[in-house]
Amino acid sequence: MTAICVQILEKGEFQLSEKERSTALSSKYTEIAANISTMCINPSTQRPYPVSLVEKAMKDAHISVKPNRSAKQQALEVIQVLKETIPIERVKMKIKISMTMSDAKKCKDQIKALFLSIISEDHDGQFELLGLSEPGHYKQLAELVGKNSRGKGMCEVIGVEEAAENAVFKN
Repeated sequence: MTAICVQILEKGEFQLSEKERSTALSSKYTEIAANISTMCINPSTQRPYPVSLVEKAMKDAHISVKPNRSAKQQALEVIQVLKETIPIERVKMKIKISMTMSDAKKCKDQIKALFLSIISEDHDGQFELLGLSEPGHYKQLAELVGKNSRGKGMCEVIGVEEAAENAVFKN
């Protein structure tokens, strides 16, 4: 047994049977659908889609799974394809920005432009902003805050939009 393991490690070849491969692809397919279900909502109901409905939509759109890529990465790509067939949108992130007022003066307008809505804004000695933003804008926000505050500011995800939070996490 150990000789076989050593040989596999040395030669670097490992064959999967057809059944093992199909099981792995099936579980990756379900994992992608589960990721989409937690990352997205139906905009008309503000509730997440069930995994089974996402899987059906993926099948109808002829989505194929790539076994060597992560499920999250593939889910983000599949969301774009599904937008053409079903009403689906990403859950909005609740993000909090904190930095000094002097640093905020440089980039406040750029930061505000990346938010869909602002929940609260505080200017008492420290600039603090809490708002809803698209998940794709987080990296830009973090870079803006980091660059303009020389690493002293903070950009943190507080949670997700209230309606979506209740639907996704209270089931």
